Amino acid sequence: MDQNDPIAAALGAVIETGELAGAATLVWKNGQVVQTAAVGWRDMEAGVPMTRDSIFRIASMSKPVTSLAAIMLLEEGAFALDTPISDWAPEFRHMRVLRAPDGPLHESVPATRPITFEDLLTHRAGLTYGDFHTGPLKAAYADALRGDIDSEVEPDDWIARLGGLPLIDQPGAGFHYGCSTDLLGLLIARIDGAPLGEVLARRIFRPLGMTDTGFVVPEAERHRRARMYGFDRNGKLLAKPGPVGALPERPADMAFESGGQGLWSTLDDYLAFARLFVGDGAVDGVRLLKPETLSLMTTNRLTEAQRSATGMVAVAALGAGHGFGLGVAVVTDPEKATPLRGRGGLGTVGWPGAFGGWWQADPTDGSVMILLTHNLIDLALIDKGIGWGAYGAMMTFHGLATAMTR
Repeated sequence: MDQNDPIAAALGAVIETGELAGAATLVWKNGQVVQTAAVGWRDMEAGVPMTRDSIFRIASMSKPVTSLAAIMLLEEGAFALDTPISDWAPEFRHMRVLRAPDGPLHESVPATRPITFEDLLTHRAGLTYGDFHTGPLKAAYADALRGDIDSEVEPDDWIARLGGLPLIDQPGAGFHYGCSTDLLGLLIARIDGAPLGEVLARRIFRPLGMTDTGFVVPEAERHRRARMYGFDRNGKLLAKPGPVGALPERPADMAFESGGQGLWSTLDDYLAFARLFVGDGAVDGVRLLKPETLSLMTTNRLTEAQRSATGMVAVAALGAGHGFGLGVAVVTDPEKATPLRGRGGLGTVGWPGAFGGWWQADPTDGSVMILLTHNLIDLALIDKGIGWGAYGAMMTFHGLATAMTR
């Protein structure tokens, strides 16, 4: 660890307290890396230190990547924002909406309009995550989808099963975080005529040189994976077999790919992706989006009522200083924005991951910040104050990284 690096020193102190096993950070501005550190352990039990090229499961940091692929198809005219998704998924042609999100499944009313592609991109489709609920919908999601990240359900069957569940709100009514991006990813696969992983590799990963990003880590590179950690009920850090909703090792024949939370990546790979947002849609001469299309993606699409109607449970929702564009949170008021969703100049974008990963790209000063760690969140323990180490590390990193980019 570089003792002269305040970020490395600060995160090292967090690791010494037993709140994190390890972390990797990177700060980039105007064409160069101004800070990077790998602190603590990639595998604490085996004594393997964290490295810059460690591979992390990035959880919901997958969502902006999948959303970018959708925006590329939008730019090509494959669909419009107001196109009903039932044009590509007739399984969603006749949706119903629960009278109460945690009420009986049979107490529902017809949807007043179809779900559109914009609804999926902005989490206004009325979809959710089952674990956010205590009523019958929780079990219904689990029974139908069989896992949030890895699922033995085939993509077409997964779409049909989700389409058979009731919505928690009318399409377009409010921001309800959930499996909208997973559905979007499977629709991208239908539109493009190839599995989602192949679509992302062809359209994004290979053009940007993201050689370590995908739904599966090649066997030859698995030794670089950061081990997943969590906590016991006494707050002691311990290794976990894997995140909830994911198998310890993804079967080779598994067809379902979670565009919402299934990707693995590294600091440098995600930097290549994040630079699109400070490069008008291009990185080192490789253009993926026109500037005007990127502007569409990074402009807030939510009304105040929609932004406030969040269905997130035990997770901080969009704060007063944030809106949401097409797949990314957007800073609308730099003075009120909180670091969790990104805090920089007007138009700064980002979206964190549930395992402690975090990033933001600020087009006003050309900076990108990335922190990756594996810190498994247990909602029951979080309520008891256990497991906040990754959040504290992110806050510390953001403050020190901001000072470096001024």
